[in-house]
Amino acid sequence: MAPEINADFIEVYEAALSERDCATLIRQFEASGKAIRGQTGGGVNTRLKDSWDICINDYAEWSGAANLLNSAMMRALMRYVRTYPHTAIAPLSLQMPDPETGELVALDATTIRGMPDDRLQQLMVKLFRPGTINIQKYLANQGGYPYWHCELYPKIGDSHGETLHRILLWSVYLNDAFAEGETEFLHQQRKVVPQTGSLLIAPAGFTHTHRGNMPRGGDKYIATSWVLFQRAEVLFAQPGPRR
Repeated sequence: MAPEINADFIEVYEAALSERDCATLIRQFEASGKAIRGQTGGGVNTRLKDSWDICINDYAEWSGAANLLNSAMMRALMRYVRTYPHTAIAPLSLQMPDPETGELVALDATTIRGMPDDRLQQLMVKLFRPGTINIQKYLANQGGYPYWHCELYPKIGDSHGETLHRILLWSVYLNDAFAEGETEFLHQQRKVVPQTGSLLIAPAGFTHTHRGNMPRGGDKYIATSWVLFQRAEVLFAQPGPRR
């Protein structure tokens, strides 16, 4: 389905993760003892971001959780790209072999929207890669990410420009037993209210500047990450000679 003309490119997919899985992730977070002060691109500054975070990719015991969350992200990403196919074809001129003739054909919006799930997933894996996942806890009546920010920026020490490869942000709300605590988008004048298991996807750039409002009356837990482009060396790699 084509997006509305006034689409804000912010999509929320309900029940992307089950309530049981969300509760399990919260229990694992609390039992881990690995949470550290959340950082922004410039380091720890609780005036900008007041949270406790675990980067779950850093710990082997979280591998199952990472797989679970990335699977949910991929399902949502496929829906997102069907709605907004230029997520893929505006940055890159794409061709794929025709399944019947084997000849390369250019991909357009109609083709992407009509792709079978398996072919679309293959395309997503070719173009994009998952970022590292943070599970974050925002304390009731204290925590939040009040600074208006985006997810696309140059970072000191990031010699590979990883933060500049981000195209989309995503978050899964792991609970909703609190008031407020919305993800608020500045230019779109939109507040996304957390619902347990729902997954938010939005563009990573400055057009979707956002903040995380303080939860009232209960702690807030989210899992959050990014969708990145594959590096150019991977996207444009030439096949080696046959032997």
